[in-house]
Amino acid sequence: MTSPSLRDYAELVLLSAIWGSSFLFLRVAAPVLGPVFLIEMRVLSALLVLLPICIFMGKHREAFINWKLIFLVSLTNMSIPFCLLAYASMSIGAGVTSVLNSTVPFFAAIIGFVFWSQRMTLTSILGLILGFSGVVVLVLGPTSESSFASNGKAISAGIAAAMFYGTAVNITANKLQGISGLSITVGSLFCASLCLAPFAVYSLPKETPSLSIWLSVIALGVLCTGVAYLMFYRLIAKVGPQRAITSTFMIPLFSIVWGAIFLGEKITIYMVAGCVLVLCGVAMTTGFISRFNAS
Repeated sequence: MTSPSLRDYAELVLLSAIWGSSFLFLRVAAPVLGPVFLIEMRVLSALLVLLPICIFMGKHREAFINWKLIFLVSLTNMSIPFCLLAYASMSIGAGVTSVLNSTVPFFAAIIGFVFWSQRMTLTSILGLILGFSGVVVLVLGPTSESSFASNGKAISAGIAAAMFYGTAVNITANKLQGISGLSITVGSLFCASLCLAPFAVYSLPKETPSLSIWLSVIALGVLCTGVAYLMFYRLIAKVGPQRAITSTFMIPLFSIVWGAIFLGEKITIYMVAGCVLVLCGVAMTTGFISRFNAS
């Protein structure tokens, strides 16, 4: 691992921009294809990108040996939360959905504390309070599409997705230590593709989607899942996980910008305030600031 170069920092920003665009593509494709069929296409296309690489590197054996735990991770990290986010994207904007999704570290901390006896500092607890207050600000906007009164089911789905992601984080950290991220990801994609297939067949679109919709699906699977994960693994190997994870902090910012530019979504004061509070809360809960400075 070497000190990050200017190119590494540029790649971190690019990765954030790519992952941030996933909420844009969800917003475009989910209302047309439906949540389950869209996610089946997403995981299957990503699998086609990553599986050959996984086999070439000999990592597929790890996935096979640990298939039971990877199947559980697949449910909590892909099959269920991906569908929930796609469902949420049918009603609420890309920026709002991404801010809700950024609460994952809060649920990871709570679940880790309750089920794995992980320690929570006073700073972490204050971060939880600050972060969830940001969600409250976000969903209480009186005229915003993020208002819970008008889109309660979609917002609940977005928060539930974050809860599942938080569960997957703890399972991976406590049960799959020493297993490569590529093995876990490819194994999860494979399991998700199998699990969602019958439901996807049942929910086939009634009309033939346009080219722009299929391009959104390809971008979501190949670019935002397959290519993005490869970039993430490369950055972890080169600059370490502490700096690589900084990409996640910029995802909501890019999602908000992409939604405004390409979909005409309004950027409200409630959205900005909620985003700032959530991201500050995440930094406190994860101890990100102190770890980053120490590294």
